[in-house]
Amino acid sequence: MKVGIIGGGAAGFFSAITAKEKYPEAEVTILEKSSKVLAKVKISGGGRCNVTNGCTSISELCKAYPRGAKTLKKLFHTFNTKHAMQWFEERGVPLTTQDDNCVFPVSQDSQSIIDCFLKQCKQLGVSIKTGLAVSAINETKQGLQLCFLDDKMPPRLFDKVIVTTGGSPQEKGLDWLKNIGHEIEAPVPSLFTFNMPNEKVKKLMGVVVEDALVSIQGTKLKANGPLLITHWGMSGPAILKLSAFGARLANESNYNFKVAVNWCNTINTEAVNAHLKELANENKNKIVQNVKPYGLSERLWLFLLEKCDIPQTKKWSELGKKGINKLSNILTNDDYQVEGASKFRDEFVTCGGVSIKSMDTKTMQSKVVDNLYFAGEVLDIDAITGGYNLQAAWTTGYVAGQLN
Repeated sequence: MKVGIIGGGAAGFFSAITAKEKYPEAEVTILEKSSKVLAKVKISGGGRCNVTNGCTSISELCKAYPRGAKTLKKLFHTFNTKHAMQWFEERGVPLTTQDDNCVFPVSQDSQSIIDCFLKQCKQLGVSIKTGLAVSAINETKQGLQLCFLDDKMPPRLFDKVIVTTGGSPQEKGLDWLKNIGHEIEAPVPSLFTFNMPNEKVKKLMGVVVEDALVSIQGTKLKANGPLLITHWGMSGPAILKLSAFGARLANESNYNFKVAVNWCNTINTEAVNAHLKELANENKNKIVQNVKPYGLSERLWLFLLEKCDIPQTKKWSELGKKGINKLSNILTNDDYQVEGASKFRDEFVTCGGVSIKSMDTKTMQSKVVDNLYFAGEVLDIDAITGGYNLQAAWTTGYVAGQLN
């Protein structure tokens, strides 16, 4: 049996190794269009490779996927985060789980993952070919024929093919799969930071709020977690999570929308009001700038006071009901205008790709082309940060690699 893997990334290597382990007699070949394999794995997690997440509850795990959660819920029973950690550790890559549940190699170096894959391929006899860009897949009586962009390269026949080409920034990059009958969900960026060119909050660059609640005004979309103020606007896990779940909506609005920030992650404004009244009673003669609620940093607290037109030197006893209400409102519903998005590091993630509707989700085999399988980000499956996108690559790669 000849098996062709189109794409030398995370899902490509994982499906190739899985196929070769299951079918030792098969001839498995990875075809990568660029000169380097595993380029995205190299830069993932800031070069440390956030290989998976420590979450072991399948229902909780699925909450990290704005798209593809239903499919993954079934597939995680076959191969989940526990299986992934076991897989790497059994193959000589010790892992460590951080306090935030992100899992990294103990080496803190993505090269450990790359070396593991290359070693496995060498031991198993998986062939790796670089500089081969596939332009078309044709069904023939002899099998699946792969044609290449380089006209000098003769077409190659395979009995089984797994497509693991990763996310495509533009829809036309998926035309070769659309042409053979697959439904395509238009790709748009996911995991991006918010640009706020006209907001003064940028002067607080470097300030981190450990647990903020952010939402896109006029929608039900919200996310919580650490928020980082940058020189261009806002970033951090809360913003990235919101960007993933709001990827299509943000794109439709041309990245022009309002984000509401709840600085204390307390939805109950009455509770916030009561907390501020308590502070006022306990610190009557102290000036407001010296008593910061909810552990806010001094820079952020002074900024919010200025936004409320409350002098820093005013005493808590002088705030009155009106002043307390102003502070309560800004702590729970502070809005900012977003005008544009910035890519998060170099870890480009797309929302969109080959539709799950075109797949048999038990096997990852195409419904329209026999013996053609899919895995990884080429599919309309994506996640928030935290090792979840790579876990989707391992899971779909493992299932596709069974070649059922």
